[in-house]
Amino acid sequence: MSIPLLTLNDGHTIPQLGFGVFKVDPAQTERIVSDALEAGYRHIDTAAIYGNEDGVGRAIAASGIARDELFITTKLWNDRQAGDEPFAAIDESLQKLGLDAVDLYLVHWPAPANGNYVNAWEKMVQIREAGKARSIGVSNHLPAHLSEIIAATGVTPAVDQIELHPAYQQPDVTSFAKEHGILIEAWGPLGQGKYPLFDEGPVAAAAAAHGKTPAQVVLRWHIQQGHIIFPKSNNPERIRENLDLFDFELSDDEQSAITALERGGRVSAHPDEVN
Repeated sequence: MSIPLLTLNDGHTIPQLGFGVFKVDPAQTERIVSDALEAGYRHIDTAAIYGNEDGVGRAIAASGIARDELFITTKLWNDRQAGDEPFAAIDESLQKLGLDAVDLYLVHWPAPANGNYVNAWEKMVQIREAGKARSIGVSNHLPAHLSEIIAATGVTPAVDQIELHPAYQQPDVTSFAKEHGILIEAWGPLGQGKYPLFDEGPVAAAAAAHGKTPAQVVLRWHIQQGHIIFPKSNNPERIRENLDLFDFELSDDEQSAITALERGGRVSAHPDEVN
């Protein structure tokens, strides 16, 4: 099994499929990430606010996997965007992860009411220049936020990690990203279980046709859309199952039918409301 590598706008590459640890119990993180690494994942997505960077770091250290074979992402939380706080924040994250640098550092939310996201992006550029993050990007940024930070710095984020699943595909953000060479990372790729995605006709039909689970079909849809994804699970069998996406391909008709499930069905917070 070979996970595709996508090329970022800074020339570095990123594994298209990774493992996410959002809401993973810090006490269980080392075990769960170790299971994921053993299954074959090499891209781990965490964040300061998750409270489990230490566990990710312990799993990395225990794995014996060479550092250059791993791709590690973490994120700057909203209350660390002002002044020089981003510099302290990245140092704290690196200490917890046991790393000299992360492969990707993201501004977690624009938090517009705080008015610091331009400053945060300016500091991210300096963090990259200092060698503490190989690539830098954002999460939950809308075109207005993206336009402002690019205009202020001349630096375009490598990725924008946004809520994206068949019922909510954010065409305005994805279109802007495509125009500017920003890759899309889809969080909540299965809709966080907040609507009956797996019962949708096109998903169920494709699962039956390919002998795959509905979850594998939706994750494959993301892969063929060009999204970077990191499904999460605490279940070792499901962890392996989510990796098993590269021995089948959805037809154009199957892909289009799933894309047609778009209905503006956001299941989480609006970026302008998280501060």
